[in-house]
Amino acid sequence: MLRNKSLSRWGFILASLIVISLILWNTFVFFQQLKANERAKMEIWAAAYHDLLQNPMVGEMILTVIQSNTSTPMILYTEKEKVYTERNIDSLEINSIEKKKKLIQQFSSEYTPIEIRNEDELLSTIYYGNSPLINKLKYYPAFLILIIFLFILAVYLFYKTSKSAEQNRLWAGMAKETAHQIGTPLSSLVGWTEILKSENVNPEYVAEMEKDISRLETITDRFSKIGSVPKLERCDLVAETKASFYYLQKRSSKLIDFQLNIPEELIYVEMNPQLFSWTIENLVKNGIDAMKGKGKIIISIEKNTKYAFIRISDTGKGLTKSEFRRIFTPGYTTKKRGWGLGLSLAKRIIEEYHNGKIRVSKSIPNQGTTMEIALKTVD
Repeated sequence: MLRNKSLSRWGFILASLIVISLILWNTFVFFQQLKANERAKMEIWAAAYHDLLQNPMVGEMILTVIQSNTSTPMILYTEKEKVYTERNIDSLEINSIEKKKKLIQQFSSEYTPIEIRNEDELLSTIYYGNSPLINKLKYYPAFLILIIFLFILAVYLFYKTSKSAEQNRLWAGMAKETAHQIGTPLSSLVGWTEILKSENVNPEYVAEMEKDISRLETITDRFSKIGSVPKLERCDLVAETKASFYYLQKRSSKLIDFQLNIPEELIYVEMNPQLFSWTIENLVKNGIDAMKGKGKIIISIEKNTKYAFIRISDTGKGLTKSEFRRIFTPGYTTKKRGWGLGLSLAKRIIEEYHNGKIRVSKSIPNQGTTMEIALKTVD
C-alpha cells in the first residue's frame, strides 16, 4: 500500500517534469522561429533599401516593402555621410550619439547586423532588435516557470497542511482516549483509599497513595487538554518552574545533580501551569536519558524587555547539527526505546498553545545539550 503510494507520487512528479520540459521546449522552438521570421523580414527590407539606393525611381512595390516595417526597431547607419537614422524607436531614448551606440550594441547582441553593399563598397549597416511581440514572448518561459513553481508550492503546502491536520486529529483522539481510559481506574483508586482509611491502615501508606492519585489526576488533565485550546492564566514563571524543579529533583536518582539558577523577581507570563510543567518534565527526562542516569541538570531563567527564557542543560551525549530540528519531528527518537513524542508534544504545547518558541540553544557531542523556551512576558 505504502509502496504503491510512493510509486504514484514519483510517477506524478516524473509526469509533471515531462510536461514542463515539453512546454519549455516548444516555447523555445516557437521563439526561435519568430526570430528567424524577423531576420527574413529584415533581409527583404534590406534588399528593398538596396534597390532604392541604386535607383531612386523604383516601383511602388519597393516603397511598400520599405514602409511596411512598423514594428521592428532599427538603426540605419550610412557609411558615407556618417548618419544614424532610426525607425520605430522613441527619439527621446536615443537623443545622443552615446545612447545610439549603446542601443546598437544591444541590437548586435540580438541579431547579426545586415550590411548593404555595392560590390565591395559598404553603403549602410542595419542594426535591428526584437519587436515588442518577441520581447514579450522572451520572458514568457520565466513567467511560466514561476507559475508552475507557485502551483507546485501550493500543492506541497496543501499536502503538508492536510497531513499535519490529520496527525493533529490523531494525536488529539489518542490523548483524549488515554485520559478517558485512565479516568476509570483512577476513580476506583480514590474509592479504595477511602476504604483503606476506614480500615485503620497506616496513614503514611494512604498519604503516599493519595500523592500518586493526585499525580495521575494531573496526567489525565494534561492529556485531556491536548486537541483543545487550553485556558491560559497569568502566572509567575519562576514559581511554576521551581515547583516542577523540586518535584523532579525529589523523584530522580541521587546520581543526578540538579542545579537551579533563577532570579528573585517575579516574572509573569500567560501559561497553562499543567501543560508547562509537562513540558519541563519532558525536557528534563530527555536530558536524564541522554546522560544515562548520571550527570548534571541545570535549569535557569533569564529575561529581557519582552521575553523570558527558560534553559534546561544536561551533560549528556549531545546532538549533531542535523538533529537540531529533527528531534521535534513526531516519531523521531535517538533512544532504543521510546515513541519519539515527548519533544514534539513540548513543541506543540509551547508554540501552538503558548505562542512561544522552543529550540536547541546549544549542543556539543559528548558534552551536553541546552534546550531553550522563550515566552512573552506580561505586566
